[in-house]
Amino acid sequence: MRAAAGREGRANRRWRRLARAAFLSLAALLLASLPWMWTTVAARGHLYDEASAPAADVVIVLGTAVAADRRQPGDRLTGRLETAAELVRSGRARVILVSGDGGGTSGDEPAVMTSHLTDRLGVDPRRVVADPFGLDTYDSCARARGVYGVRRALVVTQSYHLARAVTLCRQLGLDVDGVTARCPGCGRALLVEKAVRDYFASGKAAWDAVRRRPPAVRSPADPAVADALKG
Repeated sequence: MRAAAGREGRANRRWRRLARAAFLSLAALLLASLPWMWTTVAARGHLYDEASAPAADVVIVLGTAVAADRRQPGDRLTGRLETAAELVRSGRARVILVSGDGGGTSGDEPAVMTSHLTDRLGVDPRRVVADPFGLDTYDSCARARGVYGVRRALVVTQSYHLARAVTLCRQLGLDVDGVTARCPGCGRALLVEKAVRDYFASGKAAWDAVRRRPPAVRSPADPAVADALKG
């Protein structure tokens, strides 16, 4: 009988250890998910599709990888640019601020974006302003406000990235609404991969926002957006 009781005691201790481990794992998962939950909840009510987007003078297009030839936008970037161009054509925006890495590993993102908008999509070059130092989403938002003086804007990127972009821009003082970009060639596997990446990127976004990180490149005020709006 004592042997049976001992086995039962050991079994109970094992279950308690397993339950404690499960509880700690769940708590860690919830803690790790807080930044993603923050970006998701904070962006609620500010996300639109192309057809229902509100009006704003400026639309910010966030950069991403260009094509292998370094002269054309990649599929996802093409979708963002097509969406922004349509917002201008429909009268819901007047100026496009393309923000990306001018020295990126895949190429000069803002230069490629500008060329595609003006040469392929028919946007008036006077309506396009390029920021070559939007090195990440946080920097693009911070520089749009601090360097280019943008206060109200639409921000265009794909669905998996949109809530984080909107939340960061709003946290930095921009009154922005997000518009889901077209996504040619975006299969389910790619969307899942990018969504997972963005889940983890939310932690850095939250940390940057909490400590009010300055952008990697500081620049004096640039009137290019204001000048384009006058034209």
